[in-house]
Amino acid sequence: ENEKSGNKATPTPTHSFAFIINEEEKCKDKTPFLVLLISTTAAELQHRNAIRQSWGSEAAVPGAEVVRLFMLGSETKGANGDVLLRESEQHHDIIQQDFLDTYNNLTLKTLMGMSWVASYCSGTRFAMKTDADVFVNTMHLIEKLLRPLPPPTQNYFTGHLMTGHSPIRNKASKWYISEEEFPDNRYHPFCSGTGYVFSGDLAAKILDASLRIKYIHLEDVYVGFCLNAKGVEIVPPPHSLFNIHKVPFSPCVYNQIVTSHHIEPHEHIRYWQTLQEKKHM
Repeated sequence: ENEKSGNKATPTPTHSFAFIINEEEKCKDKTPFLVLLISTTAAELQHRNAIRQSWGSEAAVPGAEVVRLFMLGSETKGANGDVLLRESEQHHDIIQQDFLDTYNNLTLKTLMGMSWVASYCSGTRFAMKTDADVFVNTMHLIEKLLRPLPPPTQNYFTGHLMTGHSPIRNKASKWYISEEEFPDNRYHPFCSGTGYVFSGDLAAKILDASLRIKYIHLEDVYVGFCLNAKGVEIVPPPHSLFNIHKVPFSPCVYNQIVTSHHIEPHEHIRYWQTLQEKKHM
């Protein structure tokens, strides 16, 4: 492209961002069954602590090796830096690159997670990208969805499927996208960024596709573009496993789902504890 386009605020592919905090050794001595990539911001400490004690505990599912990582961008000048470093030294579950942690950079955050899996944990059977305000029933995910899948699982991608969606041109919308950023009038199928699950091999493929696909800030839509470019068909999930709204809590219902959205820190803990007590309802 011509040099002049360089002054537009289009972020470059993730490969040009450096890790400020990394966990290169996480998978050195193990091949996880599932890597959890949880999108979060520095301010969401209570969410992170709640997830560590509940569904995101690396011991949450007996007999399944789970690795948990929180994904962050960097804050504006110096804020939270030291606090985050201390948190990282304590829990060893944070990865952070030096792009600004803003809504428009969420795609970069996801690509960072893909890049981490591809570089440091490419043997993992599965990975899941989710958000800190999403409850994930990791037990149900592993026991009922992933473990029964026939090995070797490749090119597997599932979640809350979004098909036939068009760009929203209303500037008041959270999902507004300009004609300049995305001129076409239809998105490829994608899965809601609240929670999607994919086989470990796809991290490198999505990353590779991202080198050629024009950046858009809607991360879940963007990942859909990358899958399409690689010819990967999204697997529709069994009915209502992945929920993009908040599901009213009951053990009976939560025992049968994978995700529920808009969850407060104390709810992560309470819901998980209740499920542990009432596993077989």
